[in-house]
Amino acid sequence: MSLQVVSTVSNSSLLQPGFSLLNFDGHVFFFGQKGWPKRSCPTGVFLLNIKQNELKMKPALFSKDSCYLPPLRYPALCVLRSSAESDEYQYIIHGGKTPNNDLSDKVYVMSLVNKNSKKPIFQCIEKDLGGDVPEARYGHTISVVHSQGRSMSVIFGGRSYTPLAQRITEKWNSIVDCLPSVFLIDFEFGCCTSYILPELRDGLAFHVSIARNDTIYILGGHSLQNNTRSPSLYKLKVDLPLGSPAVTCTILPGGISVSSAIVSQTTDTEFVLVGGYQSDNQKRLVCNTIVLEDNKIEILERESPDWTPDIKHCRIWFGCDMGKGSVLLGIPGANKQVNSDANYFYILKCKEAEADKDEEPTAQICSQTSTEDPGDFTPFEDSEEFCFSAEANSFDVDDADIYNEDDEEDESETGYWITCSASCNIDINTWVPFYSTELSKPAMILCSGGAGHWVHAQCMDLSESILLHLSEANIKYFCNKHVDLNKELQTPKKTVQLKKQPMKPLRRKTTKKLTTPAKKSFLRRLFE
Repeated sequence: MSLQVVSTVSNSSLLQPGFSLLNFDGHVFFFGQKGWPKRSCPTGVFLLNIKQNELKMKPALFSKDSCYLPPLRYPALCVLRSSAESDEYQYIIHGGKTPNNDLSDKVYVMSLVNKNSKKPIFQCIEKDLGGDVPEARYGHTISVVHSQGRSMSVIFGGRSYTPLAQRITEKWNSIVDCLPSVFLIDFEFGCCTSYILPELRDGLAFHVSIARNDTIYILGGHSLQNNTRSPSLYKLKVDLPLGSPAVTCTILPGGISVSSAIVSQTTDTEFVLVGGYQSDNQKRLVCNTIVLEDNKIEILERESPDWTPDIKHCRIWFGCDMGKGSVLLGIPGANKQVNSDANYFYILKCKEAEADKDEEPTAQICSQTSTEDPGDFTPFEDSEEFCFSAEANSFDVDDADIYNEDDEEDESETGYWITCSASCNIDINTWVPFYSTELSKPAMILCSGGAGHWVHAQCMDLSESILLHLSEANIKYFCNKHVDLNKELQTPKKTVQLKKQPMKPLRRKTTKKLTTPAKKSFLRRLFE
């Protein structure tokens, strides 16, 4: 195993914890930026280019028949094939957090319809599900199993908000472990079925899931309720006959107590386990080899790379599989760099270069790394992590259409949890509904002052009737800060001009006809 330093990474402000990557035919795309997509890339999906140790982005497009895909962070992703041997595949995206810290329960299917690297175009379709639909969550995994010519997806683990009926003022948006239910999803018919297995007692988050044929192996994971990392190794077997599916769970020996670990596939049957945490404040620097053969799993300790002092001494690290036996690792660089958003990155190669062949993996890896933000919910449990899923080589990207990070805006100016005024007291941990229209987030109103910005209706002392009026009427609103300024700049209203009536000609008054002597006398006085 060799460790290589990535000297330069550009656009680091866009690469926030929780984004995801999709690998289509060796081209890597990422989405899930922390804020809403801006004018530079309205879809929020970018082609990733690593060239001469520099990372660049190129905006991607969606087809006209696509639905909108929000920039979800911490969703579960996996590859969906029509059959285990098929070369055509799509990506399933489930759950995740929106920039407003809402949790999603939707399922999206993404496919690449135009493979031209100069103009990649995606198709995104939202799938309608029925039955036991999984609740909104993040930090979970989704896997695909194949049995008897059929395919189904399996969702397990993750975290969610406390149910509305159980929330209190002090812990309004607290997070909890999801129930340890296993969800089986048939995408052909859109049916969901949940299974409660006695062997699964905790809804583990940030675990590793490796699927092969009809079997899924679940390794590690963190439980908030017990603040423990599971040492158990679970084997889920899914049988898909013509009738009802059958799901069984077996607890195997030889598990590893770890969370946020990274798995990279090196051969058809061999995988490498890297990174993660064995406790809240202790990284796991040991690496393992995982071998899957004949419905058996074997976990062996292997020689670790020569970790640098920076990696050994940092409190957190993050990263994910780049594919073909390579892993991207990062550590915070806030203490050494002027830009606090900047990080140091390393590429870990888990196998020799001559053994690197273009072979299609037959097993599926789903590891959901811990990606808690310091400002989200609670202090992060593991690390701020993001994932790569392609080898760090050069892609044919047109540098003339590269993403410009200066076009991006800070999420703090656009999200619901903003400081809208000097007296704003809306806080994610203490907020409670104020208006009857509020369910899970504060009511906001757009101020037309300046370039336009959002403010909380409660901080502006708006009554509910005024709020409803402003929401329904197509009128401008100015917040407390801009209302006086607006009055000064306001031009007088236009007045309707009165229609002028044409003047009527005056009638001549009839006078007495002057006699000749009187006429002469009048003319004489007139000209004297």
